[in-house]
Formats: sequence, structure tokens, C-alpha cells
Amino acid sequence: MAEVVTTPPSGRPALVLNADFRPLSYYPLSVWPWQEAVKAVFLNRVEVVAEYDHLVRSPSFEMRLPSVIALREFIRQDRPPAFTRFNVFLRDGFQCVYCGAGHELTFDHVIPRSKGGRTSWTNIVAACSPCNLKKGGRLPREAKMFPARKPARPSTYQLQEIGRRFPPNHLHETWMDYLYWDIELEA
Repeated sequence: MAEVVTTPPSGRPALVLNADFRPLSYYPLSVWPWQEAVKAVFLNRVEVVAEYDHLVRSPSFEMRLPSVIALREFIRQDRPPAFTRFNVFLRDGFQCVYCGAGHELTFDHVIPRSKGGRTSWTNIVAACSPCNLKKGGRLPREAKMFPARKPARPSTYQLQEIGRRFPPNHLHETWMDYLYWDIELEA
């Protein structure tokens, strides 16, 4: 369960929003270190939406650190997501598709490579190590192990929706108007 905090998260990161004021990513949550946020402000690439109560100073300048920034130019999110281990695990909800366990996750080729299976969105699933070892190099019908859901290439939108199920442990109160999780404020 995420906790909404009134003190800045460690390192004072800035929540990064697209030009439409939606987060670039929910999981992982799109945040930049404060140094990158300040640099983007100076390069006029972002608009500061909210600030921390913390100042940074130089001999000739001072500013409050941004806690929420929005890109000035919209970044399209309709490109297909990259095929990565993280995105496969996210697509499968960080659970084994065979038993539902959420630990010791590995890749499993539904159709083993030794039987012509490819490393692709439609043949790779998240599996816990015990299930992966139990299935081995067999087809699902041979092992009598069938994925709970058919592996498919997700859209970026689908991954974002799944990612919303996994809020970070700490969210700053200034971020809450731009994030859409059902979380109660804890002081």
C-alpha cells in the first residue's frame, strides 16, 4: 500500500507529466532526479507545475525545486512497447502464469526453443523458477501446464493500465492531482 507523504521523497525527484498533464509512465513512475528537472527548466523544455519547499542556490540565482513538471512538447505514447523482461513481467502482473506465484520470476518459452519456439511477445510468459523447471523443454500439453492467459503483445496503454496496479511505496502530496490511484492521505 502506498503512503502519501508531506515530506519530500528521498532525493526530491520531480514527477514528469506529458504535455497533456498525464504521467509519462505509471510503472515505473515517471520521475526525474531534481538535477535533471532543474536543467529541463533552464532549457525551457518543461513547465513547473508544483514545487517543493526547498531552495537551490547559486551565487546569482535561487529557485524552489520542482516537484511536478510537464513537458512543453507532447510525446506520443502509441508506439509499441519494447520487448523486455520487465515489460513481460508487467504484462503478466508480476505473477507466474502457471501457479500465480509472485517470486523467483523467470521467462518461459511456451513452445520451447528446442521445438521451434521463438523469443517473442506471443511465446514468452512470466513463470516462477519451480514451474519453469517443472515444465522444462516440453509443450504445455505434454507437461499438462497451461498459461492462465494467452501471451500477446500489449499496447503501451495496456501496460500503463496494468502499471497503475503497482503504486510506489511513497508518493508526494503534490503529485496526487496527476496520479490516479485510490490512496488515502497519511500524514
